[in-house]
Amino acid sequence: MDTEDQPTQKPDDPADASRPAADVQAPVIRPGRSLRWSWVWLVPLLAVAVGLSLLASVWVRNGPVITISFLSAAGIETGQTKLRYRDVVVGDVSDVRVAGDRQHVLVDVQLRRQGSEYITQKDSKFWIVRPQVSLAGVSGLDTLLSGVYINVDAPTTRSKGATVRDFKGLVNPPEVLSGQVGTRFVLHADSLGSLRVGSRIHYRRIEVGRVVSYDMAPDGRSIKLHIFVEAPYDRYVTPDTRFWNDSGVDMSVSPDGVQIRTSGLSAILNGGIAFAQADESSSYDGVVDNAPAAAGSVYRLFGTRDAALADPDGDPVPIELRFDQSVRGLRVGADVDFRGMSIGKVIDIDLEFDRARRRFYSRVRAQLYPMRFSEAYRDLADASDGRLGEALLRPLIERGLRAQLRTASLLTGQQYVALDFFPGQAHAAPDIPGDSSNPKGFLVPTVQGDFDRLQGQIGNIVTKLDKVPIEAIGRDLRGTLESLNRLLRRLDTQVAPQATRALTSASASLDRIGEVLAPDAPLLGGLRDTLGELDRAARALRLLSDTLQARPDTLIRGRAPDALR
Repeated sequence: MDTEDQPTQKPDDPADASRPAADVQAPVIRPGRSLRWSWVWLVPLLAVAVGLSLLASVWVRNGPVITISFLSAAGIETGQTKLRYRDVVVGDVSDVRVAGDRQHVLVDVQLRRQGSEYITQKDSKFWIVRPQVSLAGVSGLDTLLSGVYINVDAPTTRSKGATVRDFKGLVNPPEVLSGQVGTRFVLHADSLGSLRVGSRIHYRRIEVGRVVSYDMAPDGRSIKLHIFVEAPYDRYVTPDTRFWNDSGVDMSVSPDGVQIRTSGLSAILNGGIAFAQADESSSYDGVVDNAPAAAGSVYRLFGTRDAALADPDGDPVPIELRFDQSVRGLRVGADVDFRGMSIGKVIDIDLEFDRARRRFYSRVRAQLYPMRFSEAYRDLADASDGRLGEALLRPLIERGLRAQLRTASLLTGQQYVALDFFPGQAHAAPDIPGDSSNPKGFLVPTVQGDFDRLQGQIGNIVTKLDKVPIEAIGRDLRGTLESLNRLLRRLDTQVAPQATRALTSASASLDRIGEVLAPDAPLLGGLRDTLGELDRAARALRLLSDTLQARPDTLIRGRAPDALR
């Protein structure tokens, strides 16, 4: 506010002090000048606008911060390690720290707002991608240049659950990613063998799936393998599909030569599984079910392709065999053979004592697969009322069926159990050693093996040879040889000279006969003349005979005169 200029007076001026208050003039108030705009103010305003735009862009671009727990943070660096989804960067590591329990590390990741609602779901999976070299192959080579990064597999559809900010990272990447189309199945195997997570599944040598996990069965006696077959190959898995372990090298020796089967180097190193339809076996006689199997269907994993495509054995029938002879060379797993066809396996061999006869005997337990008898078994099963072992074996035993140990290989000495018919045993009461009141299977009578019979026959021959008076025979033979020796000496001293003289006389006689029969000998000349005369006489008689035959009256009238020409 401006006022008029007044004469300056000192406060201690005596004239002012003596002036009355009414004479003092009132101040004049004038309005001040308005503020003017300066271009200098544009700079801070622009700075504020830029700051607000940056804050807005950061708020729009960045999403929430999530925390992932890993066992180790090797290779992860703050501000450099990225979070990727399908090879697209969706976040950055903002902080790495050790958890309070000191057992793992916590990695904070700043997500980008776009797509963060899918990543922050409970089914999202995180794992660290590093370069790896194994028998299964080489992976993560791109990290050699770009560095280690975190990969995420998020569900393709957004769930209605609450947003999750804390996750537990995986040690290994998941075998089946979200969005992959296919079907899961379960395989039961006796052991894992060379199979592992990631082992490939082949159908007609085409890779169609993989093993995603495995665990132990509740009883601890088998392994459950969870496999994933990708679409569209999962429709070839039907209720009649057979799976087998295709790892390693399957080598078999037959009269046709050596056959080797393998699915390739990857299957040898990392293990593999193959499958086929049951009707691919030439012996399959059932009805094929070509409908795709339901998800989660359970199958048995066979050891080889031949075992997988073989006819089903059905429920085994336990039998028990008792041998009085040695079972050396017989092993658990040996075949039970019938007419050259394997119908069962030996499952147990024990040594027992027969108290009645006070002798040891060998008890062999085996399992028969009656379905290998084909139609004969089906006919018996219909009329057996559930007693399959008795219905199948008792009629055969009454007709002479017996079990016998036979040698499978002369080189190794291995033996097997052969079921065969012995006509001499038909309708005979079998002699089964031991207590047969509570057997662990249907009792099948046994007979001695061929080798044991041969041993018995050789023993009988040796026993008979022991009874032969060899010493007396030796004395008689010695006397006979002495008499023969004396006879030979006599022949040499007496008979030989006389025989020499006789041979000399015979030689002289033969020489004289040779001289008589020589070509120029007189005897042979006279004999030739005589033979000539006889030949001429024979010709005359032949002419006379011909004349009389032509003219019988020649003897009466004489010879007719010759006709004139």
